[in-house]
Amino acid sequence: MKRVIAPLLFLFAAATAFAQKQERPLVQFSGIVHNGDSTKVIVPYVTIVNASYHGEISQTNYKGYFSFVVHEQDTIKFSCVGYAPADVVIPANVVTGSYTVQVKLKPLIVNLPVFKVFPWATTEEFTKEFLTMKVADDDLAIARKNLSNASIAALERTLPRDGGEMNSFQDFHNGILNSHSTVNPLLNPFNWGNLIKEISDGDKSRSADTQSSSTPSSTTGN
Repeated sequence: MKRVIAPLLFLFAAATAFAQKQERPLVQFSGIVHNGDSTKVIVPYVTIVNASYHGEISQTNYKGYFSFVVHEQDTIKFSCVGYAPADVVIPANVVTGSYTVQVKLKPLIVNLPVFKVFPWATTEEFTKEFLTMKVADDDLAIARKNLSNASIAALERTLPRDGGEMNSFQDFHNGILNSHSTVNPLLNPFNWGNLIKEISDGDKSRSADTQSSSTPSSTTGN
């Protein structure tokens, strides 16, 4: 008889606990997730887990808003990459049937150890490269090297022209065009024709003057 009563008592207790759990009122849980340092900064796409009810998972939207149904006294966990997790416990005896909160997640700052990257695989390679490295010149030697004719010529070949150089080049180009626009008159065949005509007209006028001066004037005598 005892063997039968004990299992029955256990089943009755389990059924009672399950019934009490199921009897908890439902609550519409809503809210917005903010940054803990500034309420003006929202945290989107936060993962929400109901740890008290089968681990149901929800998520905030891109504006940090969420709204879903929970039970009273449920524990809701909020987590997001870069933020410390936070828990919210739904209170009991919610009269209105809805519960609204502003969840603040504190930024999680993790100071990582300093990591230095070297281009050498081993310490021996670094030592070898360091010993064969050429020591840099002083400021005066560097200035003399930069002002040498070879350095200036190399800069002229590689660097683009500045505004002053482009203006000088444009003036030089315009001067060449203007010089070509002035035509030598001796190269114009029409000018040669006019010259020959002027010379010919001059010869004719001189010959006419000569003939008029060589003709004697006639006199009449009585």
